[in-house]
Amino acid sequence: MPDFFESSANDCYGMRELNLLLDFSELLSNKEIDLNLVIARLGEHLLAERIILAILNRESGQIFVEGAFGFEQEENVVLSYRPGEGVIGSVIKSGKQILVPKIGDAPDFLNRTKSPVTVNGEDISFICVPIRYKDEIIGSLSFHKVYGRMRLFDEDVRLLKIVGTMIGRAVRRRQEYAEELEQLRCENQKLRGVLNQQIKTDFIIGNSGKMNDVFALLQSVAGTDATVLIRGESGVGKELIADAIHQNSLRKNNAFIKVNCAALPENLIESELFGHEKGAFTGAINQRVGRFEAAHGGTIFLDEFGEIPLSTQVKLLRVIQQREIERVGGTKPVKVDVRIICATNRNLEELIANGEFREDLYYRINVFPVYVPPLRERINDIPVLANYFIEKFNKRHNKNIKRITSMAIDMLMVYHWPGNIRELENCLERACILSTDGVIRAHNLPPTLQTAVSSKTTESGTLEMILEKHEKQLIIDSMVASKGNMVKAAKVLGITERMMGIRIKKYDIDPRRFKLR
Repeated sequence: MPDFFESSANDCYGMRELNLLLDFSELLSNKEIDLNLVIARLGEHLLAERIILAILNRESGQIFVEGAFGFEQEENVVLSYRPGEGVIGSVIKSGKQILVPKIGDAPDFLNRTKSPVTVNGEDISFICVPIRYKDEIIGSLSFHKVYGRMRLFDEDVRLLKIVGTMIGRAVRRRQEYAEELEQLRCENQKLRGVLNQQIKTDFIIGNSGKMNDVFALLQSVAGTDATVLIRGESGVGKELIADAIHQNSLRKNNAFIKVNCAALPENLIESELFGHEKGAFTGAINQRVGRFEAAHGGTIFLDEFGEIPLSTQVKLLRVIQQREIERVGGTKPVKVDVRIICATNRNLEELIANGEFREDLYYRINVFPVYVPPLRERINDIPVLANYFIEKFNKRHNKNIKRITSMAIDMLMVYHWPGNIRELENCLERACILSTDGVIRAHNLPPTLQTAVSSKTTESGTLEMILEKHEKQLIIDSMVASKGNMVKAAKVLGITERMMGIRIKKYDIDPRRFKLR
């Protein structure tokens, strides 16, 4: 046996081993575990030629190399074994360590890593120990070493088992963490699918992250009677969102009344919303039920809510708070049981600052805000939206469009879509009508979506030549507009008279030809 405690503490084998294990404990406790670094430190301590860490995959049942030391970078150590196959597979299957004194004489040694059987004429030995976690074999740790250095065989095996146990805990934690993440991902995906099936109608299309967030909000609020404020740009589908809320609510079998507040004349909006009594004004020959009464027991959707005049906003406060109305010309309050959904594309906060919208009304309707993102913020929804609209227009126009080319899809996805989904729908309807071969191609799309490449209008020449051509045209346009007055033309272009004179001379432009004769 060697002398473990020599005169110098640094030379003490036991102290070096203890320091090594302390380092391993720190390395393996990190969130990001570098197994190759641990293996390399172990290999240097053991004077090993090579070390292999193999882990059993619980799902596939295969054994994979997860860490290695002593291999050149270009060497391939991405290997796999079956339990019972070779020395590594046998150790993991049996749970017993194996020593191969001379790998060149062992028929069971597969040597898939193509390790040398001798180094400088000395035979290479191979030691493989199982890695245990509790009562389970989860892998193996093995190393190659020159046969002549095997004096510390028992100590090497003991250290290998200790390190293997430490690695086993770390690997199992990592496995459990990865499996938990995968389980959560699958559950999340499943829940999103269920959520989408529950909340989406045939008219709401989208599977992007932002739309899934919207669906989650709708799922939460649909079953309640809370007032909902739907916000978003024109054309994003706010009315469809309101439809989805009503269709997934407890009121789905009752009335759903839609009111476009911007389309109602200011002098008739109160009568339309609250109704009127007979003789309330000229022409009121009968009592009339308003939209709120018509929606009793169901839902009323007030679209373009930001357009309601201030005089009507005051009366809406009582309706929203007390759920009762007074008909125009009436004196008795009428109770109404309605769920209120509002929608607007206007900046209500800005309207409040300008005195165009009541702040107290804003807080009454802003109970559960839902923001519908514009199409440019969910570009990934465009392919599925395109497919939906193509099927729709195939039926409407008796067409047989089978596909849309990748170039056309690319054009759709780089456009900024100021008109949102409504504009996309119109573009695809036009493209379906223009297509003659069952395929929507780039040239079937409107000119506003065309690029220089798709329209074959790319400019030739260097950047300097192209810029000079455009600059010359701008100067000519400004001279035409100013009727040859260089001072006015320079002012329009935001340059000095001297700069204008230099460019007039450079491009050989005669100002006299633009003057009125």
